[in-house]
Amino acid sequence: MTTILTPMLALVLWTFVIWFWMYATRIPAMSAARIDARKMKSKAELDVLPQSVKQIADNYNHLHEQPTVFYALVVYSHLVGMGDTVNIALAWGYVGLRIAHSLVQCTRNFIPLRFFVFSASSLVLMVIAVRDVLALFGS
Repeated sequence: MTTILTPMLALVLWTFVIWFWMYATRIPAMSAARIDARKMKSKAELDVLPQSVKQIADNYNHLHEQPTVFYALVVYSHLVGMGDTVNIALAWGYVGLRIAHSLVQCTRNFIPLRFFVFSASSLVLMVIAVRDVLALFGS
């Protein structure tokens, strides 16, 4: 049941969770700030929103940045037969770290912790990539 594609689906679903969280906080904040989305001309008009609201939107954007590398690696690993138990475990580890990153950024947003979690997730991606390269060259 679990393939290397399953963690990818989980991260996609997590992205939707953050999307709902973003709008559940942004829309009331825009209303409180008397921002009429129909009259907006620039994203900069949202700068008046509370930081706690903006950091959730920032996280939603972050889920469309580095995870694109994850998606590519997962698809590549699957297509070349590197969806083994080690890469599956690494993929789940990456998803867990991205969820942790989201929770840190969307709540306390303690930058040193967020950076640590981001760095750990980056290392997981590197390990998957190195394993795929080694398999490509038969090591």
